[in-house]
Amino acid sequence: MDWPFNLPWGSSINAKLLAFNAYGESDVSPYGNGAVITTRPDAPINLEDIITLRTSTSLSFRWREGAKNGGATVTSYRVSFDQAVGSWQVLSERVLGNEYTV
Repeated sequence: MDWPFNLPWGSSINAKLLAFNAYGESDVSPYGNGAVITTRPDAPINLEDIITLRTSTSLSFRWREGAKNGGATVTSYRVSFDQAVGSWQVLSERVLGNEYTV
């Protein structure tokens, strides 16, 4: 028997249920997708400068979604930059898509 906890992240589990009481058991329920094994997404990968969009006052870059999305669609990204003093400054929250110009 394959137990549900051996499934990879993002897998769904179809299940049927029976109800029991002192008088017996119910009919079997229709099957349903009762659970999806989910987790946080992998970090974005392949961050690169878009040279053709670079100017003296702005730069652009793009990235790809990580290999696994954790079982749910990635909805946005947070873009931060290194202030060269050991801290990061958030440039934008909830960036849609996989390209950003600053």
